Amino acid sequence: MDERETIRQLVDRVLKDISAHHYASTTQANYRGFYHQLLQCADARGIGAYSSEFGHDFFHSRYRCRLEDVPSPAPRRLSGPRRYLTVLDYYHRYGTLPPRRPSARAIQVLPTELEQALADFNRDCTDRGHSPRAARTRQARVRHFLTYMANHGIPLTAVTGSDLSHYTTTLMSYQPKTVRVILSQVRTFLRFLHRWGLYSQDLSRALPPVRMIPGARLPHSWPIQAVSAVLAAVDRGTPLGKRDYAILLLAARLGLRVGDITTLPLTALHWQTKTVAWVQQKTGRTVELPLLDDVGWAIIDYLRNGRPETEAPCVFVRHRAPFEPFAVDANLHGLLMHYVQQAGVTVPAGAHGMHALRHGLAGRLLSADTPLPVIADVLGHRSTQSTQVYLAVDEAGLRRCALNPEEVLTDVHA
Repeated sequence: MDERETIRQLVDRVLKDISAHHYASTTQANYRGFYHQLLQCADARGIGAYSSEFGHDFFHSRYRCRLEDVPSPAPRRLSGPRRYLTVLDYYHRYGTLPPRRPSARAIQVLPTELEQALADFNRDCTDRGHSPRAARTRQARVRHFLTYMANHGIPLTAVTGSDLSHYTTTLMSYQPKTVRVILSQVRTFLRFLHRWGLYSQDLSRALPPVRMIPGARLPHSWPIQAVSAVLAAVDRGTPLGKRDYAILLLAARLGLRVGDITTLPLTALHWQTKTVAWVQQKTGRTVELPLLDDVGWAIIDYLRNGRPETEAPCVFVRHRAPFEPFAVDANLHGLLMHYVQQAGVTVPAGAHGMHALRHGLAGRLLSADTPLPVIADVLGHRSTQSTQVYLAVDEAGLRRCALNPEEVLTDVHA
């Protein structure tokens, strides 16, 4: 970010970049119209350099709505302007177009000291070898914590154990697993501040532990009929349909995690040996699986007839300009639910994510009496302990293990 750059220069750079990325002509015209109004406002106020505060104030004064209060889904009169401003704000900060549609929450303005601490923390995560996906998720959780502190007027230098306790109470509506993840990441941030010298004591110890009962929640999965219906609902005659069909097959037939699907490199596909080998995002382990015929042909169809021309190293890319890989935190939930609605199927409560396809594969393998170590290898688990949770959803297997009460009582009284 060049502090000497004027708003007009910033706008010109954004417009030039979206043109270079082949945005539709009507979309470019909409960007120009919005930025023209913003420039007129800046000229009227005598403002030369762009700032997030000015951008948010312009949005609020023109649309009578704060950027962070725009509902989701946004009404048409607000969705476009929100996009144009968030792109400008992102470009102002990072000097490039955002990799995907940013949310208003992602650019919520924090006090300078908090933004700087968050940036330093993010660099520290990178230096320590954290994966981009993990670092970005952690940053989002820490931003949630910092937003709470900012809204309550608590500077970082004055945080107390009582403040941390009050923050924890705001998480009561979340599932215990989510609370544990959030607090774990906030602990990491507080330890970083302690190493940084901001605190003389390690405040991470003031956060309470979250009790989790192993196996308290069963994995959510779909019956095979629902999976087949969703796959059949994909229009494989379109480029987007070819991409989505291959993505869904990788999850349903090979059990890939969504993070591994969105980042799967072209070099992972070994056609001569009919295998796919990649380094897992979550574990860092290299996994190699057979490339089943239906999965392989779906990927070939996409690469030959559906994938946009792009230099992106990943198999799957976004189909709206710029044609780039998915964002590191993309969960593909919207993609999946679109075809669920198209198929008209009802999925079990809590089973609304791509992970449900992975869980379903594990359940089907168990039903086929596949040994647990083999299932662990397919799912990329480090040990069979992670796989044992699926035993609880294998109803047929559990029935075979059931005891006859009469035989037990007879043995007891014998």
